[in-house]
Amino acid sequence: MARKIGRRRMLAGFAASAAAMPLGGCDLFSDNPTTRKVLESAEALTQHMQRLLLSRHSLAQEFTEADISPYFKANGSTNPDDPDYVRLAQSGFSDWRLEVGGLAANPLSLSLRDLRAMPSRTQITRHDCVEGWSCIGKWTGVPLSHILERAALKPGAEYIVLYCADSLDEAPGADKYYESIDLTDAFHPQTILAYDMNGAPLTVPHGAPLRLRLERQLGYKMAKYIMRIEAVQSFERIAGGRGGYWEDRGYEWYAGI
Repeated sequence: MARKIGRRRMLAGFAASAAAMPLGGCDLFSDNPTTRKVLESAEALTQHMQRLLLSRHSLAQEFTEADISPYFKANGSTNPDDPDYVRLAQSGFSDWRLEVGGLAANPLSLSLRDLRAMPSRTQITRHDCVEGWSCIGKWTGVPLSHILERAALKPGAEYIVLYCADSLDEAPGADKYYESIDLTDAFHPQTILAYDMNGAPLTVPHGAPLRLRLERQLGYKMAKYIMRIEAVQSFERIAGGRGGYWEDRGYEWYAGI
């Protein structure tokens, strides 16, 4: 049984409340550099304190088969309309490939078959959403660390950016979902690129063909419909420069629980 992180649910509720505060007046915050600096300082302190209290390899609580939720709510996008994604889904993702690049000495292009042939990890964990709900599910996938080791990260790589097929904005040309994590979380043993949920391949609503499981953070960090990952030194010049789709709109980059 994995080591249990105490007060996880309480922290999740606190994080949801804290995240809602800036979102309630995101225009005001984005126009006020002083307020933005205060929020960013608080976020950095939260990350620093969690890393002090928990070791790099402390595990989120894992559960038993009996604890699996009978219904697992699908968060965020549930049916991407990107033409390339729709074509891949119609063929059962037989032509889909995960591209791995950026600051990598050995760029990779991996099919689902390639991923399934790699070492895997199965974990039964709780998904805590910033909206306040939680569900328990069983996930199987490739440890992200294994892929990054094969890609051979170059000196200077500090973050992993995940690019996705979905957009939460229906407007033409809307930004695609993306997320980023640092190398501490990328190499955590429970950080996996999941291709199965509850013993079956991921469905489209739950992120097929591949989604991130980042068990020590809130659900919006767990990108779905992953198409490409890159190792970078900084995400300042990526999209809105704050490291994620929701972060560019006011959420905290570090959503630890």
